[in-house]
Amino acid sequence: MRLCSVSVDLDEVRHYFAIHGLGQPSPEQSNVVYDTAIERLSGFAAAQQIPLTWFAVAADAARPANSARLRDLAGVGHEIASHSLDHRYDLTLLGRRDMERQVIDAVTLLERATGQRPVGFRAPGYLMNDTLFDVVRHSGAQYDSSVFPCPAYGIAKLLALGYGRLRKRRSSSIPGAPAAWLGPTRPYPSPRRDAGIGGRLLELPIQVAGPVRIPYIGTTLTLLGPSWARRLTALLRRESFVNLELHGIDALDYRDGLHPLLPHQPDVRVPFERKFAALGAAIEALRQQGRAYVTLREAAVRIG
Repeated sequence: MRLCSVSVDLDEVRHYFAIHGLGQPSPEQSNVVYDTAIERLSGFAAAQQIPLTWFAVAADAARPANSARLRDLAGVGHEIASHSLDHRYDLTLLGRRDMERQVIDAVTLLERATGQRPVGFRAPGYLMNDTLFDVVRHSGAQYDSSVFPCPAYGIAKLLALGYGRLRKRRSSSIPGAPAAWLGPTRPYPSPRRDAGIGGRLLELPIQVAGPVRIPYIGTTLTLLGPSWARRLTALLRRESFVNLELHGIDALDYRDGLHPLLPHQPDVRVPFERKFAALGAAIEALRQQGRAYVTLREAAVRIG
């Protein structure tokens, strides 16, 4: 049976402010992903009858309301996976000991907060290298879902960083290695295949569509709207596995106090109701292709 997994990166608003060099969000803005987006997305998932994989930044679980929400999600059958300890965009530039802290401490904190040990990892900014792959493997993870083999995304990031420098805005984001933009688009074993602690690690790349590798992610679908979301989904009909990645901000808009992001992120201008209409159209189109919806953890087991 062909599979589809839908995941959500729980990047709080402060990370978007940091990307665009906007300083710190106000207290009212700081927790809107956990306080508003999770409720909307979990309700959407229930209506669509699909499980979600939530990639949580472990440091956010220190807030009691956040850890309670993660426990509730785990309790109704969703998967909680790791998005690192602090969501450092420069994770691949750190020494191994600091990488291990960001990866292994995150597993410990999320297990303590949710009662569910994470078996999946997603790197901040989709940035991986061989050392980080090895650290993730040694953490006991069964899969990684970080690599985004999408030249359009990589080029857009480079242009955005260049524009920010011209405007003298310091971004926390960093460019990735261009070689990753043309990497495999289907699941594959990580570069480190040797036996030992942690065993084999499976890479589940972020989805792209068509020969030009159009990014098939929440941002693209919500900007396209329902009709074009269905058209883009049609390009995936021959794929045995689809890995649709969303972000918490895909469930938010300018009415949620995100006005500072309006000049920088077109998706914030789209009402969340229209975003959900586009996501719903894509999910239904994928279902019509005969796909079963599973968490990434289950997909990794089935794909092997």
